[in-house]
Order: sequence, then C-alpha cells, then structure tokens
Amino acid sequence: MISLHDPSARGFHSDNCAGVHPEVLAAIGAANGGHQPSYGGDVYTARLREMFKEHFGDQAEAYPVFNGTGANVIGLRALTEPWSAVICAETAHIHLDEGGAPEKTAGLKLLPVPTPDGKLTPALIDRQAYGWGDEHRAQPRVVSLTQSTELGTLYTAEEIGAICAHAHRLGMLVHVDGTRLANAAAALDLPFRAFTTDAGVDLLSFGGTKNGLLYGEAVVVLSPEAAPGMPYLRKAAMQLSSKMRFVSAQFIALLEDDLWLRSARHANAMAARLHAAVRDLPGVTVVRVPQANAVFARLDPRVAERLRERFRFETWDRATGEVRWVCSFDTTEDDVDAFAAALGGELR
Repeated sequence: MISLHDPSARGFHSDNCAGVHPEVLAAIGAANGGHQPSYGGDVYTARLREMFKEHFGDQAEAYPVFNGTGANVIGLRALTEPWSAVICAETAHIHLDEGGAPEKTAGLKLLPVPTPDGKLTPALIDRQAYGWGDEHRAQPRVVSLTQSTELGTLYTAEEIGAICAHAHRLGMLVHVDGTRLANAAAALDLPFRAFTTDAGVDLLSFGGTKNGLLYGEAVVVLSPEAAPGMPYLRKAAMQLSSKMRFVSAQFIALLEDDLWLRSARHANAMAARLHAAVRDLPGVTVVRVPQANAVFARLDPRVAERLRERFRFETWDRATGEVRWVCSFDTTEDDVDAFAAALGGELR
C-alpha cells in the first residue's frame, strides 16, 4: 500500500499525532495467529492484569478499553450514582475536551473550579464541596485530578495524598485522569503506586495512546469496593473489545522492559530541550517551566501562523496568543532544533 501522508512530516501539536512505537507494533503481530478466547478471556489480558497488579498493588483490577474518553466516563460512572457530581479543575479534559460525554453519557454534573496552574488543592475543592443533603444540588461524590495536568504541571505524591485524605474525610472518592500518567511518573522519578495507590486514589484511567500505542487505554480500579460495577459498565458503554488480546498485547509491550518509562523520559527530555532552545528568544514568553512533555508559550499570532506552515501545533488561548508544543516518544533532537531555528527565523 502506498503511504497517503509524508512520513517525514513532524510537529508538536499532540502526542496523539505520533505513530506507533515499533515494539508495540511487533507485539500486535506476535499476538496474531491462531484463536484465543474473546472479550478478555485470552492469555494476554490475563498477563496484563498481573502486570497492573505489579505496578499498582495486588488489589488493583485493570479493564482495557478503546479510548481515554471512554475510560474516564465509565470510571467516573462506576464511582457515582445518578444524582452525583464530580469536582474538577476548570481546565480539566473531562470538562473541556470530551464533548460533554461525562454529562451526556454518564449523566453526571461536573463542578469545575478555577485554578492558577491546573491543579486542585483541598481549599479549592471546598469551593464546590458542599450541599450534601440538599435535594436542589447535585451531590459531590468524586474529585477528579489530571496527572500530568492539562497545563503541563504535576501533582506531587504528597499533594495527591493530601487531596485524597481531604476528599475521603468528606465522604468523596478520587479519580485520576492518567492519560499522561507515564510522563508524570518519569518526571517525578516515582513508581506509579507511590502517587496513586499509596496516596489514596480510588480509580484512574491509564493512558497508552499518547505513549506509543496504536489505540487503547485502561481503567484501573484501586479501591474495588468503590467501583463494583466496572465489568458491566464497560460492556454497557461499548468499551468491551471482542479481540481484547490486541489491546492487552500493546500494554504488555509498554509495561515490559520499562518501555513506558523510556518513552516518557524521552518525551519529557525533548520538552526540556525545546524550552531551553526557545526561552531566551525575543518575542517568546514561556508561560511556565515545563514539568512533563509540553511547553506553553506566548508569541505573536502572526508568527505562529507562519510557523504552522512547517510545523503543526495548537493555539491554547487565542486571547493571549498562548500556544502549546507537545513532544512525543518519537520526537528527535533534530526535530526540536529545527523547530527552534525556524521559530528564531520568524522572530527576526
């Protein structure tokens, strides 16, 4: 088959735009051939469940799904009742970028809170954590965090622990949108469980697509008693794959031999290199020092438009001229250097 795109085209729009890691492609091929039980009864999914327990603890139960929105929606649905509400940051993906799916599909009320850096705190949570017993108000049931956040910031293990303790004291549960959880673990230099299971998180979505998978995420239940309906919700929400072995095989490749960590560290390092290359350019204002794999900066929109003729990237805030540059597992030093040189040329 002839390729319909230019394989040499590079950009910084999103880590979703990157291809599939070669080791993941090889794993899909290795899982092919012969017959295996469907709907998760295969040996690959059984092995994957063991691997998630190794990373998150013996109580962890993993449920592979198709995509991140599905993972978040059924994860939140599993933690809630029809009258429940979810407290989240105003910038949260579940609030801004999932087409209203948590509200339309799960029937949940989202209670967003403005934050300076995309991170919730116990004090910020308290702005919406009230009204229990008031039949006129959706009942706060879950606090949802994103790690790393939509603004590229990180929660420390201590910060997540404090949020979980506070939420639990109020009778709430904690969900983590972990679409870039690998980047967070690499940046924090901590095992996954240190800032999830051990911090008190009840359920999380575990991202794979942004870290080199063809497709697939996983819902990981860390407090089984908090989400007893996950097997049924996954099917009812159309997230149960019949040929699940091909989703699970990808995650096995990601988790084996620390491919997830190598890829995430590389993406983070490329973001740090990009930050170093552009931070002193006249006309560029880096909004915050990158903590994971994204750089946020402000520049003249006319410069941004000219630069997009060669490199794709996202305008984050049209009002301020803020843009976002995301690095991926396959971003190279040459990619970063070429982009920085092109930006410098446009600013002259």
